[in-house]
Amino acid sequence: MYDRLRRFRWSSRPNSSFLRNPSAADYTGPIATPTGAAVPYTKWYNIHERHSINEFKQEGVILGLLIIIVSIHLFGTGANRKKAKKWMTAHAPVLRREFALVGFGGRAPTTEEIEGEETARSMAKELELPEDMLKEKSPQDFATYATGRQNVAFLDINIKLLKRYNPFILAIEYVFSLFFDKRIFTVPGQAPGAHELRKDNKSTYDNFVWAIVNKETMKSLRDDRYDVSITGTKDSAKLPNWATVMSESAEVTDFLLTPELTKAVELAGDLLEHLIITDQPIDQPLKLDDTVPKKRIYLSMKLPFGRNEEEKAEERALEREKAKKLKRDLELKGLDAKAQKKYLEKEREKEIRKAQKKQTQTCMILSIL
Repeated sequence: MYDRLRRFRWSSRPNSSFLRNPSAADYTGPIATPTGAAVPYTKWYNIHERHSINEFKQEGVILGLLIIIVSIHLFGTGANRKKAKKWMTAHAPVLRREFALVGFGGRAPTTEEIEGEETARSMAKELELPEDMLKEKSPQDFATYATGRQNVAFLDINIKLLKRYNPFILAIEYVFSLFFDKRIFTVPGQAPGAHELRKDNKSTYDNFVWAIVNKETMKSLRDDRYDVSITGTKDSAKLPNWATVMSESAEVTDFLLTPELTKAVELAGDLLEHLIITDQPIDQPLKLDDTVPKKRIYLSMKLPFGRNEEEKAEERALEREKAKKLKRDLELKGLDAKAQKKYLEKEREKEIRKAQKKQTQTCMILSIL
């Protein structure tokens, strides 16, 4: 038994001949020792040699376009805010003097603010955008609100500017406006004080529709507004050539077209688009509730583009006079001698009647004074 265990023990030991085989491959390399030599600075480390600026052309174009778009957006929104603030700065003193509450702050002005126009003017200048008096609904739409005046439920003012922050959409809208002339109106019921208009109906005046309209916008108004479409159009000698009256009755025109209103229309010039006094809805009524009279006054005016707006208005007036004179000359050339004589006689009679009306109006004003 002892001999068997001994033989098993010696047989389990590894054979030294296999360990010391000289033909076996040696995979162990020389041991690395630090020599202190620097690693060579090859092209792989130089980024400017491995890559060039031409590889980033697409990213550069995208970044440039983004910078241009953001710059145009910031410039356009800033220009619109500046115009809206300028309008509010000019009209804030008048609104504060005529109404007890102006804006969305819910605070009535003090006596000093009402008496001193410069105080209200300076208040509007100090604020970057007076949010309590002027609200920015969108980059091109601004609104303000006033209430607290006898016989006036509320005043809702909307300032609609061009989309200067997006020239692409602005160009598309301009092209479409050449073919489709659509206008945007302020509809009572969306304004902050619409409930006041429905509750208070103590007006003693009869219901009527009457308007002073710029002839350039007369056709679009008649097509888009139901209340104006039921009126008749008649020129008035009291108004400038570019304006006309749209009314249901001549008596209403004689009563409303006062010298003060005529002077205001002349001062407004071509900036006036329309002044409408109505009790009918803008859209044609489809239900019985829509026929309930709601008296409202609409005033639409264009914002002046710059300081030389008066000069531009005078130039446009001269152009209209030239066009009118050219049309008259062409009509006269197409007539024979007798027809030309009758035409000139009618023209002379019209001028005499106009002069007589002006003289009568002057006498009436002097008698009132």
